Amino acid sequence: MDEEYDVIVLGTGLKECILSGLLSVDGLKVLHMDRNDYYGGESTSLNLNQLWKRFRGSDTPPAHLGSSRDYNVDMIPKFMMANGALVRVLIHTDVTKYLNFKAVDGSFVYNKGKIHKVPATDVEALKSPLMGLFEKRRARKFFIYVQDYEDSDPKSYEGLDLNKVTARDVISKYGLDDNTVDFIGHSLALHKDDAYLDQPAMDFVKRVKSANLFPPLFQKLYAESLARFQGGSPYIYPLYGLGELPQAFARLSAVYGGTYMLSKPECKVEFDKDGKAFGVTSEGETAKCKKVVCDPSYLSDKVKKVGKVARAICIMSHPIPNTNDAHSVQVILPQKQLGRKSDMYLFCCSYSHNVAPKGKYIAFVTTEAESDNPEVELKHGIELLGPVDEIFFDTYDRYEPTNQNATDNCFISTSYDATTHFESTVQDVIAMYSQITGKVIFSF
Repeated sequence: MDEEYDVIVLGTGLKECILSGLLSVDGLKVLHMDRNDYYGGESTSLNLNQLWKRFRGSDTPPAHLGSSRDYNVDMIPKFMMANGALVRVLIHTDVTKYLNFKAVDGSFVYNKGKIHKVPATDVEALKSPLMGLFEKRRARKFFIYVQDYEDSDPKSYEGLDLNKVTARDVISKYGLDDNTVDFIGHSLALHKDDAYLDQPAMDFVKRVKSANLFPPLFQKLYAESLARFQGGSPYIYPLYGLGELPQAFARLSAVYGGTYMLSKPECKVEFDKDGKAFGVTSEGETAKCKKVVCDPSYLSDKVKKVGKVARAICIMSHPIPNTNDAHSVQVILPQKQLGRKSDMYLFCCSYSHNVAPKGKYIAFVTTEAESDNPEVELKHGIELLGPVDEIFFDTYDRYEPTNQNATDNCFISTSYDATTHFESTVQDVIAMYSQITGKVIFSF
């Protein structure tokens, strides 16, 4: 281990493994270490025995749930946009050859006390009960404005400077009602709360521009994602769950010369007198490096707590009600519909993606915690699931780095949020990649 590397990566969570793969492909000499004896870190997958041991303190689950090895329960379950950032990274690195994907059956939104399908085609959009006839006309005018907007064409601004006016101002101009705003802002633009309404409208408009549903506006990220797999939603998910992803990027890194070491205790980052990281020590040996990449747990004095995620993990014998018997599904519950400060998310996958025995479904209810009682806080989402065979409650803290990586050569990822899609996760990875290398791999 007493060698010198360009980068040492600590932790085998998905973010760290993606970066390890990207940096190895770039020709950098990478050493990847983890204190655990398994891949995945916080984003690992558990079989039934492991799930029981983690949450119940025993590795003997009830026999009626089926074989332990038939379960692959992802601890940070997230769907991928079929044409989104993560899939582009997978294609760019050729990691797709290690994985098999299947389309997700549907994406839904909770609106006015009911679950509604997010339209997957222009026909579904026009028939959707999410909006009345006159509201659809108003929404169409808004979508046309969004589609026609171009930074380089002042005529398309229609008197609105999107870097100055708020998203609320733009929405007000078109007279959209609150339920329509919830649908567009949270299910299409994928905002996590309503804070975007009082921020400059540019980001909101660009997100909506990428997700238009109304003819002839059906295009960009949401539409391209739908088209890629011809499914009932724009999302895909790997067969056997997300646990394969970190290992796939680890294999990629190894192909390009990366070195992996699991079960390495301590993994202490060493700093010189100027506060710059120059290596990592484990078991009395120090590997030197120019830069350190890690998750927040390896440099706890260089991160701050910014929130907490509450989640319920459920094993069921049926699909989520009112989702057209979908075997894999996302349901977004916008904050305003629940009287909360942030959205709630339902995630469900099943034996159709080989993550559970036949007839069994794995469901997650997640949200940014606003209390210390996840059982009460998640109640509304859990009620939408119907009967559950088993349920586990859990919380975990979210951290963000506070260091200046140009000063200390440390590049720390942020914790995973409560969303059920990967877009924010991969944006963090791409931003870190640019900070580490000075190069841009993708623009958003």
